[in-house]
Amino acid sequence: MATEKIGVLTALDSAKVQLYHFTAIVITGMGFFTDAYDIFCISIVTKLLGRIYYTPANHSAPGTLPPSVNSAVTAATLCGTFAGQLFFGWLGDKLGRKRVYGVTLMLMVFCSIASGLSFGKEPAGVIITLCFFRFWLGFGIGGDYPLSATIMSEYANKRTRGGFIAAVFAMQGIGILFGGIVGLTVAGAFNDKYKTVKFSTNPIKSLPPQADYVWRIILMVGAIPAALTYYWRMKMPETARYTALVARNAKQAAADMSMVLHVEVQPEMEVRTTQDSYGLFSMEFAKRHGFHLLGTAVCWFLVDVGYYSQNLFQKNIFSAVHWLPEAKEMSAIEEVYKIARAQTLIAMCGTVPGYWFTVAFIDHIGRFAIQLMGFFFMSVFMFGIAIPYKHWTLSKNRIGFVVLYAFTFFFANFGPNTTTFIVPAEIFPARLRSTCHGISAATGKIGAIAGSLGFSYASEDRNSTKDDKGYPRGIGIRKTLLILAGVNLAGVLFTLLVPESKGKSLEELTGENEEEMGETITA
Repeated sequence: MATEKIGVLTALDSAKVQLYHFTAIVITGMGFFTDAYDIFCISIVTKLLGRIYYTPANHSAPGTLPPSVNSAVTAATLCGTFAGQLFFGWLGDKLGRKRVYGVTLMLMVFCSIASGLSFGKEPAGVIITLCFFRFWLGFGIGGDYPLSATIMSEYANKRTRGGFIAAVFAMQGIGILFGGIVGLTVAGAFNDKYKTVKFSTNPIKSLPPQADYVWRIILMVGAIPAALTYYWRMKMPETARYTALVARNAKQAAADMSMVLHVEVQPEMEVRTTQDSYGLFSMEFAKRHGFHLLGTAVCWFLVDVGYYSQNLFQKNIFSAVHWLPEAKEMSAIEEVYKIARAQTLIAMCGTVPGYWFTVAFIDHIGRFAIQLMGFFFMSVFMFGIAIPYKHWTLSKNRIGFVVLYAFTFFFANFGPNTTTFIVPAEIFPARLRSTCHGISAATGKIGAIAGSLGFSYASEDRNSTKDDKGYPRGIGIRKTLLILAGVNLAGVLFTLLVPESKGKSLEELTGENEEEMGETITA
């Protein structure tokens, strides 16, 4: 049975936007900045790993990671993220958001550094060590999803809550952009001496010893922003909604919020608080929130199938349309530089603007409309790339391809990639909010794993014909893009299961503020 609303929650919902709201965005958002950097920087260095550890002894051709190894390196972090989202999502509801918030960050710092220090006498040893540490890196990243989303949603007022949570998630786009910039900087620092050395003319000199430093530095840089944020995360108080509704200490909740938000809240000596005790696997939860959880989980799954496969395998797509030269035409370090440059351009033109459009419009347009629009236009632009695919493989048309490709990222982020992060942090009860967000996010990571592994397999079309210059026409990539377009159309349908949460308090959405007689708790 639900209860009357506690005063501190009313004060939170009506509080004016203050400096601490923006401070909370930065503190929680820096976690996502680091998350995105750590997840997607691997796409910059996978080709370099292949050249360092799998180039034949006779240097007959530039080395590439075997498909199974490429899949393992790509998916290790995503598998860890899946596990971390479930574990820390559950733990955040059991122990509180703050108590486990620092653990995820320290795990990310340690494993970022350890990934760059991966060791082994043989190539297999280095790759196994790398995958091990990137799994645990992903485990820490996974915890950041439900905790950051829940903390921000529980701090915000109901008028601007969507924009605040979206701003936290928008730091993911800045992290992707930063990854490209770091790749450009590190590769550029080593590139001058080897810029004109092509594998086809001097295969030994095109892979200098310094190439082994490049990928290690790029991976280890991810530890810096996470370490800088740790102190401020530990200074944040527990959220008032957890303290009042789950820990059942409204007096402490009022004191915490009065201190950080400068909101005058009178401590209540006696309050009515939530008595509903239905669990996640109860019939009552299924009745109230079953379809909501199905909608948030499936929509997150569907968007991640396309979003992660496109992000992690941009280099394959760019090579297929000849935006990136063949490996034999570049030194190993120059290849890293050009891959990072392409990723940076896409991030600047499509990825980052999409996130901030959502921040600007979500509390005006609403979550439902943005998610529906995003899935629809992602399908449109993917069909626009895939149906006339041979047209885009001609070098004179590559600019048009890049523009359409950037639009798919724009509408992913001004669309379901952001809204699927926001809505689960709003529509579930406080005592299950972090858990349900973790389940939704983990389901998304299943989609990310399926999409990245599927794309890795499908894009390697061994039976494809070649053009007059010897480049593969990439029929496998075309089919994959068509499938992804269909996946996005399915997202339009499952969005219908997700309620609109714009302008409502969290307690209105969950039923925790219904005026019914409840248990009296002394604060």
